[in-house]
Amino acid sequence: MALGWSRPALEQLDGRVRALGVTSLTVVQDGRLVASWGPQDRKVNVRSVRKSLLGLLYGIAVAEGRIDLDRSLDRLGIDDREPRLTAAEKRATIRHLLKARSGVYHPTAYENDAMKAKRPPRGSAGPDERWYYNNWDFNALGTIYERLTGEDIFRGFESRIARPIGMQDYMAADGRRVFDPASDHPAYVMALTARDLARVGHLVLNRGNWNGRTVVPAAWIAESVTAWSATDAGSLGYGYLWWTLPPAGRFGPGASLALGSDGQAIGVVPRLRLAVAQLCSDATKRPRRVRGADAVDLLGLVVEAAG
Repeated sequence: MALGWSRPALEQLDGRVRALGVTSLTVVQDGRLVASWGPQDRKVNVRSVRKSLLGLLYGIAVAEGRIDLDRSLDRLGIDDREPRLTAAEKRATIRHLLKARSGVYHPTAYENDAMKAKRPPRGSAGPDERWYYNNWDFNALGTIYERLTGEDIFRGFESRIARPIGMQDYMAADGRRVFDPASDHPAYVMALTARDLARVGHLVLNRGNWNGRTVVPAAWIAESVTAWSATDAGSLGYGYLWWTLPPAGRFGPGASLALGSDGQAIGVVPRLRLAVAQLCSDATKRPRRVRGADAVDLLGLVVEAAG
């Protein structure tokens, strides 16, 4: 156990991990492994954590001048299947999509029934008028990235992020696309291990720097973990494809999350130099579904243990 960590608090965390049926949990402080649960090399579909990973690729492409965030869907030639996008919807920019504020509520790929039921009516909001956690935005960002960069997302993540930060397990073959008859824009699904996700957390913690090398620009990380919107998820805010935690609470300024359904998460807590990765395998028998709120609670227990 790392010096200064609370053994009783870690035992409480252990009990919670077991009670939820979390497959893998990795706790890293200042780049050093503090504690881990479960297999660290088991690849799991990280669900919506994929969006935060794509966000890091966007930061690199923007810095290289390959992507202009203020280009509109109309200028980009982005549309979708019938019923096609309206002129008003096509005014949305890449920046609006990154913030989940596009106002495009077209059917899309990789939505569960709850997301479909919650989707607002078409035309009910214009670009930047409201925040809505919208898979159309996120999937279209995948299409836009590949068109503007000429680069496959999965190979790009491997060469531009996984290799530079020394990921042990991820390969481009761990990505796949999920299509839906309703939309032209597939979801870009990715499987990663807990130890590789912890490295992503450490990269974000260090503002995109890895052993003295800039992998993702620091300014982009700062923008990504800025709460541009309040959300419907309690006290969580939303930046550029990353969730934010309230700065005034136990997590402190700059704390952020990548969250995926069924318990997939990366947590970053700068004030304690913490990066935490959590995975729940689909094959794991659990007493109930692990929610995003559970990931926040587990991160809180880690913070309590770190003191």
